[in-house]
Amino acid sequence: MDIQSLIQKYPQVDQLRKMQPIFWRNPDYGKPDPELKLTKADIFDAVDRWNRFAPYLEKVFPETISSHGIIESPLIKTNQMKQQWNQEHTTKIDGQLYLKADNELPVSGSIKSRGGIYEVLKFAEHIAMTKGNLVYMDDYSILATPKYKKLFANYGVAVASTGNLALSVGIMAATFGFKTTVYMSHDAKQWKKDKLRNYGVNVKEYNINFSAVVTKARNESAKDPSVHFIDDEGSVDLFLGYAVSAVRLQNQFKKQNIKVDKDHPVIVYLPAGVGGSPGGTTFGLKNIIGPNIHAVFCEPTHVPSVTLGMMTKLYNHISVYDIGLDGLTAADGLAVGRSSRIAGKILRTLLFGSVTFRDNMIYKYLTQLKDTEDITVEPSAAAGYTAIESILKHVPDFNSANATHIVWATGGDMMPESERKIDYDKGKEIIKESK
Repeated sequence: MDIQSLIQKYPQVDQLRKMQPIFWRNPDYGKPDPELKLTKADIFDAVDRWNRFAPYLEKVFPETISSHGIIESPLIKTNQMKQQWNQEHTTKIDGQLYLKADNELPVSGSIKSRGGIYEVLKFAEHIAMTKGNLVYMDDYSILATPKYKKLFANYGVAVASTGNLALSVGIMAATFGFKTTVYMSHDAKQWKKDKLRNYGVNVKEYNINFSAVVTKARNESAKDPSVHFIDDEGSVDLFLGYAVSAVRLQNQFKKQNIKVDKDHPVIVYLPAGVGGSPGGTTFGLKNIIGPNIHAVFCEPTHVPSVTLGMMTKLYNHISVYDIGLDGLTAADGLAVGRSSRIAGKILRTLLFGSVTFRDNMIYKYLTQLKDTEDITVEPSAAAGYTAIESILKHVPDFNSANATHIVWATGGDMMPESERKIDYDKGKEIIKESK
């Protein structure tokens, strides 16, 4: 690949190559896209499936009883965090600052609870209907009976992941009784591997990067027709599972009197790895809530895979390694060198832009979030805060008293206390050094 000609055509590639934090504004944002095949109807099909499974989820995961089997996270107004932000930035946030707390999502404590669990539910429904006698009007809690567990034991579910997708797929598939295999790259945290093994999941570890692990997992799974492979680089079902969040968020806006119109823009800051979960979320937001909600992706300077793919319009045909980056980051869920096959193409007119950040920033913000709001997130989940300053500076329309800023906290609740303390202390040290 001729990097120099790429740089000539897209000068910001040079900044990416030099690992400089950047703001990239998508020149195609808001244009019509005749190639977009997914629709609002696909999102509502996914909503209906989630609703059918609610009695089952309530039965097997007692933590969902209070929400009647619906897996959702709160939208939290974070006034103290906003105050902290405004104290140390010359560009102040005039609007409101919220946290979409997917770190609190039941079952696996991350945004992946939506997509990963959803695809397992869809596969289980397919098996139960084609090989069992489940019908749409049944109470799906019957899927927790020994009869169905015995049926599911004849089938396998496999996934490759740097961490959170493995947790959601692994826990859900093992709960159904599927033979479950998770392929993990060198970026995966040990505690996530341990948790999966406690559920009886077969964890296969490889000292290679995520993209190479996905290829290995995909090839191995293809050898066994009874195994369903969940493909983080190209699954439409994962994508639609994430999109459902927009339907729930729309309701939270109504309950909290958050206006969304031309004069009241909403800016959503989403950490991005392979691009599937923030991509599906963005697709949902634009289709359900409309043109005045704007998604911004946040990526590490060492692994800006979605930004690189979209900026060059090469999407999944270029990786960060092609421009000389090492792909190493403390944000394990974002350590993905090549973007999803579907995310970039679907997002080309839906994504407002993206911001890249240095790793030390996420530790600083996770510590401040704990200190101001008593909310714990994992490092990658604090990535949204790194993008706010760039957006306020580059897009004056978004820095009004009528604007709403939502940082999407993608994970953290399942972290062991010892890990939380290490991350928090690291943030404290960074804050101390910056003074």
